[in-house]
Amino acid sequence: MYTIIDIETTGNGIKGNRITEISIFKYDGHEVIDEFTSLVNPECAIPAFITGLTGIDNDMVRNAPMLEELIPQIVEITKDTIFVAHSVNFDYNVIKNEFKLLGHDFSRKKLCTVRLSRKLLPGYNSYSLGKLTAALGIPLTDRHRARGDAHATVLLFHKLLRAENAESVFKQFLNSKSQEATLPPGLPKEEYLKLPTTAGVYYFKDSKGKIIYVGKAKNIKKRVLSHFYDKKTKEITLCAETTSLDFEETGNELIALLKESAEIKHHYPKYNNAQKRSIQQYGIFKYEDRNGIIHLAFNKIKMTPNPVAICYSPTEARQYLETLCSTFELCPKYCHLQENVTVCSHYKIKQCIGICSDLDMVEEYNQRVNDALQSIKEVEATLVIRTNGRNMDENGFVVIRENNYAGYGFAPNDVAIEQIEDLEMFITPQKNTLETQRIVESYLRKNPDSVVVI
Repeated sequence: MYTIIDIETTGNGIKGNRITEISIFKYDGHEVIDEFTSLVNPECAIPAFITGLTGIDNDMVRNAPMLEELIPQIVEITKDTIFVAHSVNFDYNVIKNEFKLLGHDFSRKKLCTVRLSRKLLPGYNSYSLGKLTAALGIPLTDRHRARGDAHATVLLFHKLLRAENAESVFKQFLNSKSQEATLPPGLPKEEYLKLPTTAGVYYFKDSKGKIIYVGKAKNIKKRVLSHFYDKKTKEITLCAETTSLDFEETGNELIALLKESAEIKHHYPKYNNAQKRSIQQYGIFKYEDRNGIIHLAFNKIKMTPNPVAICYSPTEARQYLETLCSTFELCPKYCHLQENVTVCSHYKIKQCIGICSDLDMVEEYNQRVNDALQSIKEVEATLVIRTNGRNMDENGFVVIRENNYAGYGFAPNDVAIEQIEDLEMFITPQKNTLETQRIVESYLRKNPDSVVVI
């Protein structure tokens, strides 16, 4: 038994979306045996553009029942049935979320007539309800009203049930392990199945083959699937536009991060926001107080004219200073990791050897500070960060020239890295940007043993 459902809403994504009309046809595979259709008072204003699309305005729903009043009828007609809709995840998740807000559970098996049509009726230019029904000669009246769209979906579903191979396809789609109900309506399952479980970069593409989102992952397949389960409005909109996937394995997360950054700047995908925004930099700087003691501190880069090092968040800057304190036995108080204290008592750094309580040690302390500053300046001409390759027969590597990211590559295990010329033929040159600089510097601080000095 099936219930074929369509809803009209206020159009505010999933979690902010409110139902304005619902229509349900109970269908036994041969004929409609019951129907329930009603306007719904959404208890909020209906945007003008939604009224223009559906014809439903605030006056029409003012005296309509609220959804809470309709729950018993919705539950009764859909009980022990399979929930069917065109782009089922939208209708199903809006209803499920509305029920949840009212303190009710809603769980049904579901089928998507978009995905079923792509499988059983291949070759059409569009699988939107309007264009597909027109191509199939199915009458559709009252477009963008719940009953009109639901009735057209009933006729489409009737045709799908009788299509060639329908029995096996329906069985496959209803198998809980098939993930058919989870995948976006326009994405063939084969596109998801081809994804690897390794580290790399993945791409979401629209019907024109344009890249609309780039991501990175330690496990590409698992990460892509998480997009499909995410019910945020942005994720649902992204998935609704996705018709194909692509990927590139990198063997490790570092190269995946760097490649993701480069691809975002190259393709400028509409659903990537993070690396389109400017990054706030923080500068580590030094100054000398009236007692002749050299201080280390950090501030926003525009407030730091001559920084000795650059970080990309306050947390990173503090961690940088903590590392210098621990390594060179500096004072947390004079590195501004503790404020308004007479003598330092940092919870983590215990190596301070007395400047905060004995000003006679100024010269000795300042020498340790200068040693710390000198360590920052000592940048080798070329560094190579060694990483895992894409398979057991190769190593990945990232090249840093004069403290700037220069590119990445993969070389066979038997290539000895003694001079940069040994890797030239394997390097994919890349641009150094604020994002890649941040990625590389963060990695170096956490993984100093991965560096090979050329």
